[in-house]
Amino acid sequence: MEAKFFRFLKLVGVGFKARSESQGRELFLKLGYSHEVQFTAPPAVRVFCFKPNIICCTGIDKDRVHQFAGAVRSCKPPEVYKGKGVLYIDEVIKLKPGKKQKK
Repeated sequence: MEAKFFRFLKLVGVGFKARSESQGRELFLKLGYSHEVQFTAPPAVRVFCFKPNIICCTGIDKDRVHQFAGAVRSCKPPEVYKGKGVLYIDEVIKLKPGKKQKK
């Protein structure tokens, strides 16, 4: 299978890790929950982990690649106060300020 479309995801957070098994068919995520989150890739999509915090979704069908990447991202979307979560590699999160102290 020649991969034409790519979507890179980045895990930001302490202890967030990813691993892929069975030739890019299954993705296991540790996202701070009490259990590992498991994803099975559709037939036209492969998943690779370059580092424990970088995920690459590749395939020949753009819609399926982007839909699978969106499903992985929706498992732990980035939060706006600390910036932790699963985000696209080129995504910029505008952080909100926390509580202001009175003087």
